[in-house]
Amino acid sequence: MVESPCHPEGHPRARNELRPIIKLRSTAGTGYTYVTRKSRRNDPDRLVLRKYDPVARKHVPFREER
Repeated sequence: MVESPCHPEGHPRARNELRPIIKLRSTAGTGYTYVTRKSRRNDPDRLVLRKYDPVARKHVPFREER
């Protein structure tokens, strides 16, 4: 890694603060989850995505949990 003159370990806080890791839990009640990252700048509210739930065997809304 190239050292930054302003911080000894590179760019400070860029990865954790700006794009945190979130869990998306199925609203079908199966307990199935996806893990992804999201942009806090573009999506400050809780994320809801329609994805495939293999337990329910259909596409359902997945809601962000913290």
